[in-house]
Amino acid sequence: MDTVMDAAEIDLRVRHADGRWSARTVWVVVVDGQAYVRSAFGRRSAWYRRVMRQADTQVEVAGVRRNVILQPVDDPGLVRRVSDAYRAKYGLRWPGPVESMNGPEAAATTLRLADARQVSQLPA
Repeated sequence: MDTVMDAAEIDLRVRHADGRWSARTVWVVVVDGQAYVRSAFGRRSAWYRRVMRQADTQVEVAGVRRNVILQPVDDPGLVRRVSDAYRAKYGLRWPGPVESMNGPEAAATTLRLADARQVSQLPA
């Protein structure tokens, strides 16, 4: 997961109901050692809707794929900190897109990216 956290962008791969995979390049930020992503198009995004229906999800960075779990974030303070991380990481180079990513529609789709192996090892 360190490679994911160091990346400027990751390829997020989500499985369709028919078994096909689709890939979307997304920005990733890190807050307190955890990686976060958002849907630039909010809840309208097809990949986001599939993830919310528990579709298999992977990230690909530098040719390496990992199974991941995306967990919704509903803590307003953490959502603000993720917005700050987007601004700090991408704001100077892409100020317009960053403001869209930090708008209410996209911010409502904040997801914590967790390695599926680590999540499966947590006690029930």
